[in-house]
Amino acid sequence: MNIMDFNVKKLAADAGTFLSRAVQFTEEKLGQAEKTELDAHLENLLSKAECTKIWTEKIMKQTEVLLQPNPNARIEEFVYEKLDRKAPSRINNPELLGQYMIDAGTEFGPGTAYGNALIKCGETQKRIGTADRELIQTSALNFLTPLRNFIEGDYKTIAKERKLLQNKRLDLDAAKTRLKKAKAAETRASQLNATRLEGDNIMVNFSHMLSFLHVKWLKSEQELRITQSEFDRQAEITRLLLEGISSTHAHHLRCLNDFVEAQMTYYAQCYQYMLDLQKQLGSFPSNYHCNNNQTSVAPTSSAASSNVIGSSALTPTSGLVITSSSNLIDLKECSGSRKARVLYDYDAANSSELSLLADEVITVFSVIGMDSDWLMGERGNQKGRVPITYLELLN
Repeated sequence: MNIMDFNVKKLAADAGTFLSRAVQFTEEKLGQAEKTELDAHLENLLSKAECTKIWTEKIMKQTEVLLQPNPNARIEEFVYEKLDRKAPSRINNPELLGQYMIDAGTEFGPGTAYGNALIKCGETQKRIGTADRELIQTSALNFLTPLRNFIEGDYKTIAKERKLLQNKRLDLDAAKTRLKKAKAAETRASQLNATRLEGDNIMVNFSHMLSFLHVKWLKSEQELRITQSEFDRQAEITRLLLEGISSTHAHHLRCLNDFVEAQMTYYAQCYQYMLDLQKQLGSFPSNYHCNNNQTSVAPTSSAASSNVIGSSALTPTSGLVITSSSNLIDLKECSGSRKARVLYDYDAANSSELSLLADEVITVFSVIGMDSDWLMGERGNQKGRVPITYLELLN
């Protein structure tokens, strides 16, 4: 029974407080009540926190779009995260493209130039897909998670304390209003009591009324002191929390550096993968130019000699490396062996080939019946096929 009485009293008190705040808030909006203004420093901190929250949300959401452009995949990951379950592994676009290329190359035949090229391109695409997966994981851990922790943790605490500060301010202003009204009523009653009225009963009633108003005035003063103390205490708590925003900015700066480093690593890996792929494709038979018109290389009847193999090759960013027919004829028709400088590194695909290092000098010679794009290379006791597009003949 006592517990029930206590709950009813507490409920009634809470309802009264809520009603008082609502009345005060409404009168402030209508301009019928005064409002206690926060100090300028606290207002600036509140504005800074709100600005940080808004832009952190925008940066976080757009980073998620950058890392995962598929909105359905993002929704799925969000649902699994809320269910506290690990999202199923999903093959990404580069990996899927790579698998298609490998399957196509296997179907066409790894022994054919096109099939072999498709397989090599597919393997490179899958490596890029793996690098993309690592970028997403690293960015999510080192960049997105700290931003999300701020939005869902620190800022929620700030918002809660800010709401309490707002309530304490409404209580304080309501107490000020009640005290102001009590003082005005007591002043009015004193003025009436000062007039000469006939009859003792009337004077007694006025005396009782003055006593009652005086007690109410004293109670309002005590209430004002309590609400002022609570407001000052809550303002200090909120200020201390808001001053931590500067530390949050410093932490997010470190996270931003981690995100940039992850992107730098990813793009460097992709560049290296594509550079290696281009070098591998340069060793394939070059019957066609790799340009927008896809025009074939016209054979030339000129037997003019040239010291540099691949002088008409495309630039590194143009795709396949093409060697002029005159250089091929010059090299294949030369008798005996020649010295050649290696233009860039080459990794042997099998035991019949010779791995090369950029700028080294090897001995090369032709063999009857060998593919026109290959020569035999010799380095000490090592011997194997080498692609002519990786070589520069020396006089």
